Amino acid sequence: MARGARRARLLASLQAIYLILAVSQVAGDMTDSLDLLWGNTQVEYDSSGRQTVSLSLDRWTTSAFRSKSTHLFGRFDMDIKLVPRDSAGTITTLYMLTEGAWEEHDEVDLEFLGNSSGEPYTLHTNIYARGRGGREKQYRLWFDPTQDFHTYSILWNPKEILIIVDGTPVRQMKNQQRKDIPFPLYQPMRLYSSIWNAEDWATQGGRVKTDWSQAPFTSLFRNYSAVSCVSQKTAWICGRGSSDSSWFTHVLDEEGQRKLKEVDEKHKIYDYCVDSRRYPNGYPPECGSQ
Repeated sequence: MARGARRARLLASLQAIYLILAVSQVAGDMTDSLDLLWGNTQVEYDSSGRQTVSLSLDRWTTSAFRSKSTHLFGRFDMDIKLVPRDSAGTITTLYMLTEGAWEEHDEVDLEFLGNSSGEPYTLHTNIYARGRGGREKQYRLWFDPTQDFHTYSILWNPKEILIIVDGTPVRQMKNQQRKDIPFPLYQPMRLYSSIWNAEDWATQGGRVKTDWSQAPFTSLFRNYSAVSCVSQKTAWICGRGSSDSSWFTHVLDEEGQRKLKEVDEKHKIYDYCVDSRRYPNGYPPECGSQ
């Protein structure tokens, strides 16, 4: 099937999905909606009965969990308290990933790169669409993410993907499929989180290695929220009929654009769209004119 005909067929199917109004929202304990996958993953409750999940890394094992449901569009929020003290070489992740063929996979990545004591964490982001990634942007967090929980969010709808920290947008990717720029639009994704060792590149380009005498390295998670479109048998049900459905038609307004620009100016430390060494013959088309 020609590319144009295939795209038209997919868009028609997607438009049909939008006509069905329903929304799935996470409620109750986190583990009602999450599968604990492997490693030293623990579940605890605080004095108010709120559930916290911990992921730990040592020399022998990583840890991970994932959402029970797959989602096609949604807003996903997670409160995370990152590994304290010397976490050099470690990476804590929050990401979304499709389950189909890898060469066509979609993915939205938040990776928190560990640090040696007294140095700020780096938030490393990347977005894959139809198997194509290479869209890395990095930010220095403007707070100490090890002292308290902070809320990290992914908003994904047919118009845009937003990565949000404590309500502040830090990264936006617009749907520009009309310009033949791939965008995650047709494939459902699960939400995942993990902690693992990446001492070959995570901290200062791999110059600072993991100090295993500090293990186990532990990150904490709580207050997982997902308002999304979910699979029901053979149909995808997307929603605008819920009291909490503004995410589905959300676009970044003028105030949001101002905040995004402020984060870029003050906290962004790497942007593939201005890496002339990487792209000596011109930047990727989604970057616009540079």
